[in-house]
Amino acid sequence: MFAVVKTGGKQYRVKEGDILSIEKLEAEKGQNIDFNQVLLLEDGDNIQVGQPYLDKAIVRAEVIEDYKDKKVIVFKKKRRKGYRRTKGHRQLLTKVKISGIYTDGSRLNAKKSESEGASEIEATPKKAGRKQVEASPEKPAAKKRTRTKKSETAAQEEPLKEK
Repeated sequence: MFAVVKTGGKQYRVKEGDILSIEKLEAEKGQNIDFNQVLLLEDGDNIQVGQPYLDKAIVRAEVIEDYKDKKVIVFKKKRRKGYRRTKGHRQLLTKVKISGIYTDGSRLNAKKSESEGASEIEATPKKAGRKQVEASPEKPAAKKRTRTKKSETAAQEEPLKEK
């Protein structure tokens, strides 16, 4: 079970328990937020697509923290002119944890997707360890052929004619 939510001009695919970093929201730490711009809901075989949003569909999240992202360096330069400008920018972000997906006032069944996820993990084959490769019998090394000097071979073949 998952939903596609629009917030901060971006779309996020979320499921219950996910932790997201989204554009800064005006909310305090520990406060619950409802995202009502739900574009798509998937619950097993049942898929609902909004036009553009689903009515009565809400994704609830809890604010974990507000923080600044890594610094992005903006460097401008014009060659051969001595013009160089460096700026840095740190985007303000909010980290949220998805606490539930609701439709028509009822919560979607989260236990169903958890059991599916567990079966997927068990179904994946484990990586086998490295196989022991037996040493093959050694072959004798090929004999190296040495080249004769060009001057010797040319003298043996035919002397140069002088004009």
